[in-house]
Amino acid sequence: MTTSLTSIIDQPPSGRTHAVLLDSHDYAQAVLLQGKAVPWHEPMAYSNFFGQAQALLKSDVALLSLDRLYAHHLEANSALQLAMGAKSRTGYALRTLLADTALLSSVKEFATTFSQTQRAPIVLHIPSPMQWLARTHHFSGTTDVSVLDADNGENASMYVADWLRNFADLPIAGVLLDDRKLPGAVDTVPVPLETYSPIANATEHYQWTLALRTTSGIDVHGASVSGAIISPDFWLQDGFALPDGDFLLGEIPTRAVPEDVIARILTLG
Repeated sequence: MTTSLTSIIDQPPSGRTHAVLLDSHDYAQAVLLQGKAVPWHEPMAYSNFFGQAQALLKSDVALLSLDRLYAHHLEANSALQLAMGAKSRTGYALRTLLADTALLSSVKEFATTFSQTQRAPIVLHIPSPMQWLARTHHFSGTTDVSVLDADNGENASMYVADWLRNFADLPIAGVLLDDRKLPGAVDTVPVPLETYSPIANATEHYQWTLALRTTSGIDVHGASVSGAIISPDFWLQDGFALPDGDFLLGEIPTRAVPEDVIARILTLG
């Protein structure tokens, strides 16, 4: 049976006192790829790129950024964009995006290759239903996300839950919903993790841990543990303290100095 994220939090594979989840994608692109394009269309090349970063940074999980993958594919797919805007009904664009068979096939191939090449337990990183709804809402003909409410978020979670079932045969430890808005985006109404019961039902069925990432911490569904966010300043300044939490999540800034990052990694455990 695949290790769950809650098991990783209880007993970090790294042997650290607290499990550490690192979102190092942008930093790794800046340092390892020297700012060159991420090989999204080459699953093995991406897996090798990610593996290099994992070997250096030793995150307790392999955080697979399907949010970035979908954003990359959508940006270059004008036909799909057109289809997403065919109806103005709230949620239609997101439902169309997630139901696109060609894109889904590509994403599944990508995720399968990734899962076959990584040693660390895999956690899928995707937008929360409300954030994914907000990021696709402009296809309905308006950029006003203030009209979106918790009911819309719950409806969107049904689409996401159905989509997640396509990854049922992969060794996934958990699903991390990112509830942070994109830079420059308008705030959406807050939607607690409990609202996304369709996703919770799906992840529970597959024995995946479900968690919600916000700017202030991480909530874990059905567990008493919670995660704390490592400040970006930790990677940039000497003597910056770590937060208190049952586990930690950190996103390494692209401007961090590699030698300093490695030194900070050693202090995490």
